[in-house]
Amino acid sequence: MEGKRPSLFFRVLDNLEDAVVTVLLSTMVVVVFLQVVFRFLVKASLPWSEELARYLMVWTVFIGASMGAKVGAHVGVEAFLQLLPMGARRYVMAIGGLITFTFCLVMVKLSLDVVQHISSTGQVSPAMLIPMYLPYLALPVGFCLMAIRSLQASHAKLAATRRADQ
Repeated sequence: MEGKRPSLFFRVLDNLEDAVVTVLLSTMVVVVFLQVVFRFLVKASLPWSEELARYLMVWTVFIGASMGAKVGAHVGVEAFLQLLPMGARRYVMAIGGLITFTFCLVMVKLSLDVVQHISSTGQVSPAMLIPMYLPYLALPVGFCLMAIRSLQASHAKLAATRRADQ
């Protein structure tokens, strides 16, 4: 996002995503390190560590995917876009952004259905005994963030092509 400074909403979202991913990754590193220490030095294993590390990784991936969407790090076919005239390029980019946004919204709906179902069953995790809907909440949260970020990235790309055209 060159030129214009992001809005307060996006600055807060940037800081929140950065902080959450930093805490999740740091916690995961500490938990895995403790598991290694306990397994090899204490000769006992922490029964909850692998489960917690797995759930932290899932949350990190989905929030990190949103961060990737913000900067356009996801797979795209840039070479094809470069072959198009500027006017057509804008339309294709807008349609691509709309498809991505729509996909994310569909995934939010479907993943919320899964979370609701898991919540209604009362299922808990085997080692930590936490409600299983908590790890699954990473999907709707992550896809919601990706939907927001896909709009942000599409807007930034379209604005950049407008500036380049002038």
